[in-house]
Amino acid sequence: MNLTMLPEPNALILVAVINDRRDLEIARLLGWYRIPLRSAPKVVAMDYLAFYQTGAFGEERWQIQYVAPVRGHELTTRAELLRDEPNHPRANEEYFKIQLGPLVRLPKPVPAEKWRRITFFYTTGEYLLRAETVNDLVVQDDERRMLWQALRERASQAQNYQAGAPPELPLDAALLAALFEIGSLDSGRTPAED
Repeated sequence: MNLTMLPEPNALILVAVINDRRDLEIARLLGWYRIPLRSAPKVVAMDYLAFYQTGAFGEERWQIQYVAPVRGHELTTRAELLRDEPNHPRANEEYFKIQLGPLVRLPKPVPAEKWRRITFFYTTGEYLLRAETVNDLVVQDDERRMLWQALRERASQAQNYQAGAPPELPLDAALLAALFEIGSLDSGRTPAED
């Protein structure tokens, strides 16, 4: 195991639920994880994802074994992510696609013990690397205020990125007119009808 791939103590980590082996293989082989927009946590711009494996994992259930660095994220639909399921009931719903680096196995798994019904929650690299159980991942007291401040800063950075105006580019009037005519021809309408 490459210990340099493990999170730094101050890394922001989102503990994410992984419900089946296929999703873990997608993360491992294709380098992404999906989160439905309707149930997504407020901030998805993290340093790492830690994967909590549910009861579907047999002997490896109810624990965190893997982390992966986050490389970026985008908003798309489930149909775009899982093209082999075009008729899925949620095919047209929006999902975050979290791009990942390589999955790294933790030196020792973090078991859930009694706390098994988990949704998304935040922690840090320091908490993850010293945790004996999932309960040990809960950030406490003054450190909790620092964690929330870091999350607010991430959210602010993401909003500034999304709200930023596109760069000003010089527009060529002849090119715009040509594009307008092509668009009108494609629609079967004349420019006057638009």
